[in-house]
Amino acid sequence: MLARGEMLLAAIETFAGIDVAMLLLACLALSAATVVFIFLIEADPVDSAPHRSRLDQLLERRDTIYDNLRDLKFEHRAGKFSEQDYEETKNALETEAAVVLAEIENVTGGQARPSRREIPNAATRPAATEKSPS
Repeated sequence: MLARGEMLLAAIETFAGIDVAMLLLACLALSAATVVFIFLIEADPVDSAPHRSRLDQLLERRDTIYDNLRDLKFEHRAGKFSEQDYEETKNALETEAAVVLAEIENVTGGQARPSRREIPNAATRPAATEKSPS
């Protein structure tokens, strides 16, 4: 028969059928992977990109409302809306546009800012012409 101390030692070495050395090795590997993940993996640059400002959100909302008003007018002319539905929807969109425009004015301090569609980009700007010396 095994002595009581030897039985305890055998129980510690084999915990529920799992070798204690393998269990310690697995814990060490998990700890190392956690440290590598936390300290060595760099964040994606998109994650640290600045969020849109309140003004950008308001300008986008304004442009969306204008698009909706334009589409509503087109669909009304096409006969998809009754006169009553058209007027109710148009009034709701115009009210919302007025609120958004007031918020834009509060944010900008009354300075006008063109919509994104009005800002020309490099592809649509006319090229500067150079005069050749004659």
